[in-house]
Amino acid sequence: MTVEPTEQLEGTPLIAPSSTDHPLYDSIVEACRSVYDPEIPVNIYDLGLIYTIDISGDGAVTVLMSLTAPGCPVAGEMPGWVAEAVEPLPGVRQVDVSLTWDPPWGMEMMSDEARLELGFM
Repeated sequence: MTVEPTEQLEGTPLIAPSSTDHPLYDSIVEACRSVYDPEIPVNIYDLGLIYTIDISGDGAVTVLMSLTAPGCPVAGEMPGWVAEAVEPLPGVRQVDVSLTWDPPWGMEMMSDEARLELGFM
């Protein structure tokens, strides 16, 4: 069966997969865990705000993230905070952080640790 690139397959994920097998992945996740939304005492990774971490072979990192709400007071600053956390890591050549609202963030995206910390478990 041939699928044209413009067709969407049933079951296609809404969020692109991350480069979890790349050697830099774990250190980038830890760097993202050092960034907090000032209004929520949980890091943005465990909140589920980091959707995709894509790492190219030459160390270029693309992070696709969201925020808890489009009106978030730090919407203009948070992508820069993520870039500042990831960029100094050894092996990272450059970092590009983009915001998306599709799919919208929801509380079900939080890790169990985040739910516990916020009293939802």
